[in-house]
Amino acid sequence: MTGPIIDSHCHTGTAGVLVRRGERDSSLTRYLSRAERAGIGRTVLMAPPVGRYADANREVQALVAAYPGRFLGYVFVNPRADRGRVARIVAGAVAWGARGIKVHWSDGVITSEIAEAARRHGVPVLYDPRGDIPVVRRMTCSYPDVAWIVPHLSSFADDWKAQAAFVDELSRTPNLFTDTSGVRYFDILADAVRRAGAHKILFGTDGPYLHPGVELAKIRALGLSGTDFELVAGGNLIRLAGPAANR
Repeated sequence: MTGPIIDSHCHTGTAGVLVRRGERDSSLTRYLSRAERAGIGRTVLMAPPVGRYADANREVQALVAAYPGRFLGYVFVNPRADRGRVARIVAGAVAWGARGIKVHWSDGVITSEIAEAARRHGVPVLYDPRGDIPVVRRMTCSYPDVAWIVPHLSSFADDWKAQAAFVDELSRTPNLFTDTSGVRYFDILADAVRRAGAHKILFGTDGPYLHPGVELAKIRALGLSGTDFELVAGGNLIRLAGPAANR
């Protein structure tokens, strides 16, 4: 690997998941220690799915500014709560260096307003659809000049039927990509690499929810060639997030 291994999917915290009442959420600190031991050199940071993102996005901005060689930032937007304001939010985030947009199904279905902002600024959209393949198909077809990254092979809930259907989409849709975070069914992940190609797959951990060393072990277990490993482990992220992401 000529460049650093880049985790393309990590949150600044867990929004209270696995945190006892009254305890401080130290999950990002724990993630960073584990990531360092695993050999992960850079991380894409975004807010956890908390619904309202102004403060959480400012936290991402501050971390990216404080550690520019370590973190890249995505701006989190809510399709419903941020309706009518997405263009302004994304423009402001791109101004501080955000390299992508994050959207989660729990906040609502992805909208054309978000896709238009992504297209205007040339940044990818990391959208978790909870297995909703039709909406993924609709957006990738409507916005072929936007890079759509769908994490978990579309389903963090291990819906293998949705994941298998997603691999079909991934293999035939040029502007559709995925990340490896949280994929438990290893053979479906291996099938995605085989059918769609390593250039469509990004290494991600969904940290700090998941252990970065464990997630990286899945990539190593794929037995990729040196060139394909470099693509998955960081090259694809750099290509999609733009030249500035390589600084």
